[in-house]
Amino acid sequence: MPTVSMEDYIEQIYILIEEKGYARVSDIAEALKVHPSSVTKMVQKLDKDEYLVYEKYRGLVLTPKGNKIGKRLVYRHELLEQFLRIIGVDEEKIYHDVEGIEHHLSWNSIDRIGDLVQYFEEDRERVEQLITVQKNNEQENQ
Repeated sequence: MPTVSMEDYIEQIYILIEEKGYARVSDIAEALKVHPSSVTKMVQKLDKDEYLVYEKYRGLVLTPKGNKIGKRLVYRHELLEQFLRIIGVDEEKIYHDVEGIEHHLSWNSIDRIGDLVQYFEEDRERVEQLITVQKNNEQENQ
């Protein structure tokens, strides 16, 4: 199982490949705000652990194992953003909050959050009821 840091790299590599068709060390470094030498070091570790294939100066590709994990990590991130939006978290706080919690939840918790998101999305009135509860609670706390 990849570490938190490895997950961040795999997720970003997956996103870059999906968006651009490729992921270069410089692109990864820029996206993660780290030095290219740090990326090279991590990419070599990910290659060793068979999440990707890396050839110096030629680039990298995710293995089926890396691609599967990358897809799941992107799903987790997007699901948590969606969940926080539904429950009314301020938009400017969502990304930071997701970054803070995504690595600390089990996949079972992620799946249950997915169920809850589905529950709310299936009937918009449920979201409206939640908003009413939140407004009532805010008024009581003033």
